[in-house]
Amino acid sequence: MTDSRGPLRPTGAGRTVAALVLVALAASIPLLGPSAALHGTGEAEVPGAGGMALLRTVLFATLCIPVGELFVNRLARSLPGTETGDRPVPRSWSPFAAAAGFVAALGLATLVATGNLVPGEVSDIDVGGLHASRDGKLALLEVNAFLVAGLCAVSRRPASQAWPLAAVVVAEALRAHPTTEYSPLTGSALTLVHLTCAALWAGGLLHALRMLRLRSGRDDTAAGAALLGLYARVAVVLLAAITATGVCSSLRRMPPETILEQLTGTAYGRALLAKVLLVVAIAALAGWARQRLRRAADPLTACAPARAEVAALGLAVAASGLLTVLPVPIRW
Repeated sequence: MTDSRGPLRPTGAGRTVAALVLVALAASIPLLGPSAALHGTGEAEVPGAGGMALLRTVLFATLCIPVGELFVNRLARSLPGTETGDRPVPRSWSPFAAAAGFVAALGLATLVATGNLVPGEVSDIDVGGLHASRDGKLALLEVNAFLVAGLCAVSRRPASQAWPLAAVVVAEALRAHPTTEYSPLTGSALTLVHLTCAALWAGGLLHALRMLRLRSGRDDTAAGAALLGLYARVAVVLLAAITATGVCSSLRRMPPETILEQLTGTAYGRALLAKVLLVVAIAALAGWARQRLRRAADPLTACAPARAEVAALGLAVAASGLLTVLPVPIRW
């Protein structure tokens, strides 16, 4: 006898426990990662690197959530039958993400205001000095952008938050490549594409799965499979762009003749290698989900590997936050 309830899904308590474990694991990467990556390399650790990496991880994660919602909602509207408006949309997480992003950006701005050091007391924070430096101006831009994004998210036109979110991406791309670097605009352009595609991929998959879960009890299997299939086709392009820009950025910082040595001998190289392995695992999970989507009797069984893919993407975001605080082995 077949089970009419469909495939087994984790209970609410199970999902909560799994989410808490994932959050704890993701938080441990930026908090404990700097000392682990620097061990035995002879490189000096930046004071407060763990906290700084955690703030950067939160900033990246809170950028992915609203970007993914805007992206998948647009994909959903392009599917046949969506003009009737009878298909539910999950509650937006964008206002909460904007609030968390604002706090993270404010924390990072505070660190910039103290010379990228952990302030011992309030008097150590030179807020006025933020306007005098490039990093300070970019930090202020991110704080204000998240504030505006939050206001847009709760307005009648939530799609307008795309503009302040784009400002955050641009600020991050510029911050990652100081003017003292060789050809900084090239590096910023690579980071801009890389970060945009990563946010669309991670945030988009999370929101797509939320939409499928909301519709799972409404006999809307065909529409759910169509949405996941449309996302999967775009995700292939996003993965290609992420891979290309990631390789180009790595080669700019670690020339081909030294890259093998630096992947194991430098903190940045070790963290980068860990992120690459995560991306390989994510790509394998994405391929597995795509295969189920195309060949399984029930296309929505693709949700199982897709959920694992979301978890792995969360760890990759944490690894990206770790990379931002490690010394970059630039050799020109």
